[in-house]
Parts: sequence; C-alpha cells; structure tokens
Amino acid sequence: MSPALSEMTIARLAEAGGVGVETVRYYQRRRLLETPARPEGSGLGGGVRRYGAADVRRLRFIRSAQGAGFTLDQIGELLALDAGEDRDRARALAEGRLTELDAKIAELEAARAALRRLAGACAGGGKGPCPIIAAFEA
Repeated sequence: MSPALSEMTIARLAEAGGVGVETVRYYQRRRLLETPARPEGSGLGGGVRRYGAADVRRLRFIRSAQGAGFTLDQIGELLALDAGEDRDRARALAEGRLTELDAKIAELEAARAALRRLAGACAGGGKGPCPIIAAFEA
C-alpha cells in the first residue's frame, strides 16, 4: 500500500472519496466513519489524525450506497451487517429499496405521460390559454 493511502489527512480522505471535509466529519458524527485518535506526543495541539485505505473503502461504500438511494440509517445498518455477514437482512434492505424505486419510477412515468399529453395539446395550436400553464394553475 502506498504511503499516501496509509497516512492520509482528512482532506486527502475526502478527496479520495469525492466529498468535502465537512461531509467526512458529518459521517463521523453519524458513526458511519471512525474518527481516528490523534497521535500521542505531538505537542500542544495534538497530532493530525491519519486515515488509511480501509477508510477510503468505507467512504466510497457510503457514497455508492447513497447513489443507490439508501438512507444514512440504512447505510449504517448495511455497514454493521457487513461485519456480521447477515445476507438475509441485507437482501431485505435491498428489496425494500427496490420497492421504493419501483413506486418512484411509476410516479415519474405517470408524470411523463401527463406532460406528454399537455405538450401534445399545446402543440395542437388553437386559441385560449396554453394547456401546460393552465394545468399547473389549477
């Protein structure tokens, strides 16, 4: 492992994970990421906390799970399951997320169909108010 991945500052960790430093700190407050101890014997202000490759992997996992639509609470549960290898619960969480996504997709498809109808009515020309604007004013 390169020294860059075994001795990173919080700023380098954030950069490696594609987030800001405040996001890393937020995840630490939410207990999704560990906050490493400061090295001892480093003067009045203490040493700089150091992060490693495992922290980068965990941060990337969090970001990927968010991209799949999991909440931070669900991500915390997935992270805990990772250590326990509870496939049934992980699958149940994924299936629940799929159900939510299916409902959202159905809602978006209905909105798209309605907007297509309105755009078609608007394209038809004619007199009177625009059907799109009229539909949103109602």
